[in-house]
Amino acid sequence: MLQDGLEQILRAAPVVPVVIIDDAALAVPLARALVAGGLPAIEITLRTAAGLEAIRAISAEVEGAIPGVGTVMEAAHYTAAAKAGARFAVSPGATPRLLDAAEDCGIAPLPGIGTVSEAMTLIERGYSFAKFFPAEAAGGAAFLSSIASPLPQLRFCPTGGIIPEIAPRYLRLPNVICVGGSWMVGRAAINAGDWAGITTAAAAAAQLANQ
Repeated sequence: MLQDGLEQILRAAPVVPVVIIDDAALAVPLARALVAGGLPAIEITLRTAAGLEAIRAISAEVEGAIPGVGTVMEAAHYTAAAKAGARFAVSPGATPRLLDAAEDCGIAPLPGIGTVSEAMTLIERGYSFAKFFPAEAAGGAAFLSSIASPLPQLRFCPTGGIIPEIAPRYLRLPNVICVGGSWMVGRAAINAGDWAGITTAAAAAAQLANQ
């Protein structure tokens, strides 16, 4: 089915790290640091040329990691990410062409929405989960709270502008399954190899659902 296995992935931790990686050689120690901190589902974006190789390395070498691909913008991204070992695919939006491609991509899609109409489009196509992006700019937790009753079919992973101080507001909502964030995987920390610091930040993020 379209999103088979996605619920289990999104429930693995309250936060999905959204990673921009410049050097694929850093992907394995980064993923190990995140898994050690309790964040196994990792979205590796395609915003750099290292993205696909990073997914391939994590899939092959990091036990316990659940690699996903982010910034999916075209059908070819699904195919390439699936071959690299990605288990889920996140896109910032949901164009008709991208949604058509997602139906046969062999990887669990998590398309992005920012309006009620876009959410209804996903429901019509049989989706149960969506990314809400850009979360803070598009209405934040108040928006998701307001649509929980009329659109109970859809649950969200809000991403965009979320920081530890506001993440619990989202995680307390009945239609939020997890949040996406990048505060524990800053590019400077990754490039400096601060794996201990990343593990510490990941461990704190893994506890946000309890706040």
